[in-house]
Amino acid sequence: MTSRPGAPAVVPAGRLAAGDQPVLPLAGEPELPVPPPAGELELRPWRLDDADADALLAAGRDPDISHWNLFSVAGRAEARERIERMHQRRAAETGAVWAVAPLGGAAVGLAGLNDVDLSGGSAEVVYWVLPAARGGGIAVRAARRLGRWALDELGLRRVTLRHSTANPASCRVAEKAGYALVATQRGALEHADGRHDVHLHALAAG
Repeated sequence: MTSRPGAPAVVPAGRLAAGDQPVLPLAGEPELPVPPPAGELELRPWRLDDADADALLAAGRDPDISHWNLFSVAGRAEARERIERMHQRRAAETGAVWAVAPLGGAAVGLAGLNDVDLSGGSAEVVYWVLPAARGGGIAVRAARRLGRWALDELGLRRVTLRHSTANPASCRVAEKAGYALVATQRGALEHADGRHDVHLHALAAG
């Protein structure tokens, strides 16, 4: 989504980078039980500490995360560099990335906004969850919470979520989080085994 030439920006420049990155609680829901050891969860900024660096290392070594996200991390030093780039992207207002974590604990997943276009009012939600925390609706809650924050608090008009048509688990996450399936894009994403057709889901303001 892009704005018309001369049209006012949907979200004024500077709003995403203003102040501290917010911490977003992930409230429990009866239909989405939280599996141990997660407990109460929140979306919070990634930290430059060993625990969060090790979470990125674990994600890079997980075959599912690596396959669907083309994601790899060579060591703690590279993990910290990635965390620094996350904060730089928010400062540049091109993206914003949160750790999904139990209160006071290390990250068990990631949720973020990619391809942020404040002027046009759009962004894409991305996420992954480490194996030990899967199966209890964490990805659904993170995608729903981040999408609503992007629309209701940041002020975007449209948030999308894309996944390979060969990844039905992500399709279920998108649907349960309230993202409507709006299109199939041919050969739109590169994965470890080549280009895949993609389901495009969207969540719109109002």
